[in-house]
Parts: sequence; structure tokens; C-alpha cells
Amino acid sequence: MWSSEAAAGGAWWAEAKDGGGMLGFAAFDARGLRYHWLRNWRTKPHVGIFGPFGLRADARGGELGRTLLRASLFSLRERGYRQALIPAVGEAALIAYYEREANARAVESFALDRPERRARTVVLASGNGSNFQAVLDAAGAGTVPLDVVALVTNRASAFARERARAAGVAEHLVAWRRADETREAYDERLLREVAALEPELVLLLGWMHVLPATFVARFPQLLNIHPALLPLDPAADFVTAPDFSRLPVFRGARALDDALAARVRWSGASVHRVGVAVDRGGVVARAPLALVDGEPREDLDARLHALEHRVLIAALRRWGWERP
Repeated sequence: MWSSEAAAGGAWWAEAKDGGGMLGFAAFDARGLRYHWLRNWRTKPHVGIFGPFGLRADARGGELGRTLLRASLFSLRERGYRQALIPAVGEAALIAYYEREANARAVESFALDRPERRARTVVLASGNGSNFQAVLDAAGAGTVPLDVVALVTNRASAFARERARAAGVAEHLVAWRRADETREAYDERLLREVAALEPELVLLLGWMHVLPATFVARFPQLLNIHPALLPLDPAADFVTAPDFSRLPVFRGARALDDALAARVRWSGASVHRVGVAVDRGGVVARAPLALVDGEPREDLDARLHALEHRVLIAALRRWGWERP
């Protein structure tokens, strides 16, 4: 369950001797990160990024943390860096730990959330729209830097339309007239409708129609929420669960049904960048969800939707942090 920063570089990790799984890890030399607080550091060739760094609760307080920390700092030195940057540390106890164990010092302070313009956002949804509502609520509260200007739906019966009307958001029905319109003609019409709204960000929140390459190319800031735990490596077909079991990746519209049919122990929610291959874009945020034998489907759906809302807001906050 490592973070995207860990996947972007190298890492040291420790596993329990008895096969009890991972005890901790320390990542180093993450590259390609676009967080705004790294803007002054990305062009400094002598500075390497340390972190993230984490230990399981039962492994804290001993030598393991020091060993992993020093191993990662040594690896940065081996790669030619003269200094290490430990970014975005907010807890006083953790700052003191780094000062004590790594001879670190604070070199810069920043606000995590920047006062900035809101991104003009269009949402595509085909159903109930509970994730759409979560975005509307978060945008209204100022939790995410978005201005939701329109909802586009391809189903006249989608309840998301009612949510848009209640919020005063323009809603556009762009349904596929299958009897007299080819898929290519529909895709072109959809592209024109969305392009006319001039979005900076397009969100797919329960959008049940695979988009063509022309749409993906037209809107580079395109995010999708998916009801499964996706791997940080988009090419991978297996993902590691919190209990360190190895799960197949469930992609496509029936991901949760497929997970239940496979009788696996974990599902989840992921927000990823959209590419041409279905559900294979880079993960922006994700979280696991334990599956319980015999749980009524309506209870599982409720837990999943609550998780999706949290993951979605986390992903949108990160998107705001990384936006140029």
C-alpha cells in the first residue's frame, strides 16, 4: 500500500521474519513529482528527495526506523546527491525525529492549500451521482479548488441531473441515439458538447461509456473514479492488499461484482488519470476496502460509496497541489 511518491523512486523495506508482512519502508529519489512546494527544489541537481517513510505500529520505537532512514539517505548519497530534502513534514514530533536522527533542519515553510483560482470543472456522470454530490459539497465548502460549471450525462433518468438542478449547476443531456447514430458520430458530438464548456478539468464520476482516444487527447486533465484497488504501476495486473496478499486487478464496469465473484478479501476505490486503455491511467489516490462474507449488498455499497467520496476528495486536493 505504498504511496505514489514511493512508486516514483527507490525504497528500502523490512519484512517480518515469520512471514507477517512488511514492517516498514523508507523511499528515496522520487522523480517527476509536481507538488507546488517542490517548485524551488526540482531544478537543483544536488538535492534528492527523501520519503515517504513509515513503520507499522508494532515496529515503532526501536532501531528499525533509524536503519531504514539511514539506508535511504545513504542511497541518495550513492546516487550523487549532496543533500536530501524531506518535504511536507507538519508534525512537531516528526520534525524533532528528523532533527535528531538525520541532523535535519527546517529550510522552508509553506501553506499546504494555496489561495488560488478555482479550476473550471465539468463532470460526466450516468447514474445516481453521489460522487458528483460529494464534489459539489467539497467545492462549496472550499475543500477542493474547483468551480463545477456543468454536468454532462448520457442517461435521461440519471438522478445526477436532479442534483445538478438543486445546486444551480447547468446540466446537459447528451444521449446516444443508437437507432440513427453511429458510435463514432456520438463520440464526436459528445466531444463538441464538452469542449464548448471549456473545462480545465473533466471528472468521470460513474460515467458508463468508454471514451475514444480523441476525447482523451482533447482533455489532458481527465480523472476517473473506479470501484477497485488499482496498482500504482498501470501495466500491472496484480495489486498488494493491506494484509500483503496479492490480488488480481479488477478493471471495467463490473469491478466490484467481479471481486465478489472471485471471493477475494479486498476491494477499494481509486482515482486515476484517464488514458486510452481502460482503467490503466496513473493513480492519483486510492484506498482499500475489506470485503465481509455474507454482508448485504446494500451495506457494502454504502461503505464503498463513503470510501469513494473520501478518496475522490483526496485526489482532487492532490490534483490542486500538483496543478501548474
